[in-house]
Amino acid sequence: MNYSEKKYLIVGPSWVGDMVMAQSLFIDIKRREPNAQIDVLAPAWTAAMVDRMPQVSQLIVGNFNHGKLSLGERVRLGKSLRENSYSNAIVLPNSLKSALVPAMAKIPRRTGFLGEQRWGLLNDIRRLNKQKLPMTVQRFVALGLTKGSTPRAVETIPAPKLEVRTEQVKSVLTANKLSADSPILAVCPGAEFGASKQWPARHFAECAKHYLAKGWQVWLLGSENDLDVCRQINELSAAKCTVLAGKTSLPDAVDLISQASLVLSNDSGLMHIAAALQIPLVAVYGSTDPGHTPPLSDNHLVARLGLECSPCFKRDCPLQHLDCLNKLTPASVLELANQL
Repeated sequence: MNYSEKKYLIVGPSWVGDMVMAQSLFIDIKRREPNAQIDVLAPAWTAAMVDRMPQVSQLIVGNFNHGKLSLGERVRLGKSLRENSYSNAIVLPNSLKSALVPAMAKIPRRTGFLGEQRWGLLNDIRRLNKQKLPMTVQRFVALGLTKGSTPRAVETIPAPKLEVRTEQVKSVLTANKLSADSPILAVCPGAEFGASKQWPARHFAECAKHYLAKGWQVWLLGSENDLDVCRQINELSAAKCTVLAGKTSLPDAVDLISQASLVLSNDSGLMHIAAALQIPLVAVYGSTDPGHTPPLSDNHLVARLGLECSPCFKRDCPLQHLDCLNKLTPASVLELANQL
């Protein structure tokens, strides 16, 4: 098939951070195949990310029940997509259910890693070599290359770059009675993965107080699930921060982060958004590995102790002390921020 005729359906990940990293694949495809069309199948909550990616033609929403097969819904959606005449499907998640829609859509080439024994659903199956492809973004980009291709070196992979529109930014600032006239520290203290990725509220508060004393604004961002920790940070900072958690949508958060002078974040979706907006960023890592899912920008530094017990990749500390985060001092994080 001629490159100009290629039409991709890419089954995207459900995690916000992974969806941001998936943009590297989209950019890489468009660089090689400028006339290719890329549609993305993903949950509605990632729509904010896809909307900011000019490489993507359209988002196809697949709001299946989390953790369930939803076989009937996937079959119906797949059949409805047959009329789109996709030439290629790339399935980024490794689950069996994520490969169902492209198979039902009868897309000629369906590419993905072996995952949950997906023989028959995929017909261009790759075996994942974690040593050769240690980073998530490398794995995503590899699926866009011809089978057997030499893995791309990290430095040759395009970084995600989300687009921000001036009018949308102005609207979000006005709606939340905010101004970007003075420097802004954006703090992102949540992490959907669990407590083992969350730096203590008291540590975030120490950093917030440091910048408040310098005349900066401090915005506390996150979902409704992060409201409690944001309130804690604000209380420990003499209630001088602006708590935005639970008050803003994900698209709003993208626009607000774009106005920050500095972002301080756990390893989370908002961290990847900040990196894709090229905002100076200090990323705090505890139970996870910056070698696996690092911020993809040239304007960040990683705060991490690198204890013998980390990364453990557990949702809660198996040793019940969380030293990887508790012993990471605000002073050391502020030192990194000063370097930026």
